[in-house]
Amino acid sequence: MTDAGEHPEKSTHGVGPWVGPLPEGDHFDPELLANGDSRNVVDQYRYWTMEAIVADLDTRRHGFHVAIENWQHDLNIGSIVRSANAFLADTVHIVGRRRWNKRGAMVTDRYQHVVHHATIDDLLEFAQQQSLPLVAVDNVERSVPVEKMTLPERCILLFGQEGPGLSPEALAAADHVVEITQFGSTRSLNASAAAAIVMHQWVVQRQD
Repeated sequence: MTDAGEHPEKSTHGVGPWVGPLPEGDHFDPELLANGDSRNVVDQYRYWTMEAIVADLDTRRHGFHVAIENWQHDLNIGSIVRSANAFLADTVHIVGRRRWNKRGAMVTDRYQHVVHHATIDDLLEFAQQQSLPLVAVDNVERSVPVEKMTLPERCILLFGQEGPGLSPEALAAADHVVEITQFGSTRSLNASAAAAIVMHQWVVQRQD
């Protein structure tokens, strides 16, 4: 038997083969029922096929999208995708380089819609077509504290690179710019941590 660390989706909370009469339904995976389900999924989705899980998530995704600039092959992108899945984002948009390090996503990109845009202008065109305001997250002069702003019910939360933050083009395209209030000595948060905080802020404000 392989160790949980040898496979990115293997969980220490997995379950063994199904015991008793087999359940009925096309959403169940015969192989998982026979061999057990070691995936890192919530109990509701035990023994479900990946396609069935995605279809169910699609019926209740939240109204926010997540966009990430990827000009320097940022290693945080995988972690941001994982958080987007955890908070049930509609879609993750990768802006810039198409390739990104998926290791940090821990296979959650299989359950999360991820699309690519070559430039900020391409993302902006998509946002305008879908009537989605862009909410940039960066600590710049025009930023307002995210906890003091009511985030739009439908929007794109836009995050920049680790270190330089958002590009000037991204900030210029944004309808709103928010920052996370900090109290220590460091100027900025890790990009993946900042993304998780803002996504959760949207959930706190908007989820019934």
